[in-house]
Amino acid sequence: MCSFVVMSLQRKVRVRFAPSPTGGLHLGGVRTALFNYLFARQHRGDFVLRIEDTDQTRFVPGAEEYISECLSWCGMTPDESPEKPGQYGPYRQSERKPSYRKYAEQLVQAGYAYYAFDTAEELDEQRKTQPNFRYSHENRMRLRNSLSLSAEETATLLSAQTPHTIRIKIPIDETVYFDDLIRGRVSFETNLVDDKVLLKADGMPTYHLAVVVDDKAMDISHIFRGEEWLPSAPVHILLWDYLGWKTEMPQWAHLPLILKPDGNGKLSKRDGDRLGFPVYAMNWADTKSGDVVKGFREMGFLPQAFVNMLALLGWNDGTEQEIFNMEELIEKFSIERISKAGAKFDFEKAKWFNHEWIKQATNDQLLPQIKDIVAAHSDKKVSDDYLQAVLSLVKERLTFVEDFWAQASFFIDRPVTYDFDAVKPKWNAEKASFFESFVQEFTAIDNWEAPEIEKFFKEKVSVSGIKLGELMMPFRIMLVGGKFGPDVFAIVQLLGKQEVASRVSLALPHLG
Repeated sequence: MCSFVVMSLQRKVRVRFAPSPTGGLHLGGVRTALFNYLFARQHRGDFVLRIEDTDQTRFVPGAEEYISECLSWCGMTPDESPEKPGQYGPYRQSERKPSYRKYAEQLVQAGYAYYAFDTAEELDEQRKTQPNFRYSHENRMRLRNSLSLSAEETATLLSAQTPHTIRIKIPIDETVYFDDLIRGRVSFETNLVDDKVLLKADGMPTYHLAVVVDDKAMDISHIFRGEEWLPSAPVHILLWDYLGWKTEMPQWAHLPLILKPDGNGKLSKRDGDRLGFPVYAMNWADTKSGDVVKGFREMGFLPQAFVNMLALLGWNDGTEQEIFNMEELIEKFSIERISKAGAKFDFEKAKWFNHEWIKQATNDQLLPQIKDIVAAHSDKKVSDDYLQAVLSLVKERLTFVEDFWAQASFFIDRPVTYDFDAVKPKWNAEKASFFESFVQEFTAIDNWEAPEIEKFFKEKVSVSGIKLGELMMPFRIMLVGGKFGPDVFAIVQLLGKQEVASRVSLALPHLG
């Protein structure tokens, strides 16, 4: 049995978020970054951003900048990154290329790895003839590598600069296990693990070698990553041992998956497209198709709500509390409260978080977005004070900040259509006369406040003999255009005497 139990080390907490710059940042990736960030801040440690760009065939221009912007929007500023280098740089794997071959060669010399000269075509032939082909102890002596070839043949191929990879030599009939901070003891039978490529023919490392070498070089103390990386753990654990670094190996925590809303499988972009919600933190423009994939930010999520929602996907503090700001999350976060089971994504719950955070936000915080929304829909110039007053009336009705226009456009532009269908059957000249008289007489109100306006309106209704309910709805529609909006007298107060009189006069002809 080959055991690798992570030791509890008294060392500074250093964690890393290490995404590949290959496209939009999935909310699962942002949650991984968040749990790293919370753990680092709680322990006064370092939060490192490392760009894992060793697979140049999948590299997408602009993706690295996108990742940095996502973290910034979420309020998770790295202590070290390509933009903010520290003593452990470089922070892009492609810039660390020379170090990887040194360690790969070291493994070969120690007998823990070997040169593989098989061409892509030869391996394809193997896959055709062998179902579920994998390069492993079962067949490596029949393939073209430095284990099956003589030392002389291997030396000849190397001196001729024959293209080759370097593969780890997985031991036979051993068990590798480690203690995961979330899952407890996890074990693997080495006979089920294939000989992964460590160094590719172009000299670039694969993830398996690079992640171990970089985590050691950057003195990473804890690794938070998704449970989809669990199958790779035995390879990484063996590398920590084979390179002589076993006592310095970080502690591991494999996070639960974020699942589809029905719980059947990992949440994907395809699920978001199918069900109508985003799975990326921010808009991502697909460089191949040119399509823009909508993100949470552009849909109108506040960063506080997005972070709050993510934190509770697979974690809770053991209480009924659901609304957490970043400071509270840092204080209360604990690995012990992370679930082993996957967490279902619930978009309705995500919207609830956003609604709650919009209600808590100050008008000053929301005003810049509100001004942009108004400018996008109307040429009318309105003051910041007026917009803040409107926002105060409709804020609790907003699920997204972008809902402002649907809920409040009538405060900016007069309605051009009226939803009078339910009103017209009971409309008569007496009611029309009431409103004509009302808008002529309400100018006498000295205290133009909603309670005084309401009092005046109801007194007029009482004198008229008409039922209050038969006048309130038409009045609202005259001002708003439909059967929605905040308190009608609050609307009247904010619109002002002249605007209310104009709107009633413009609307009456539509009632016939």
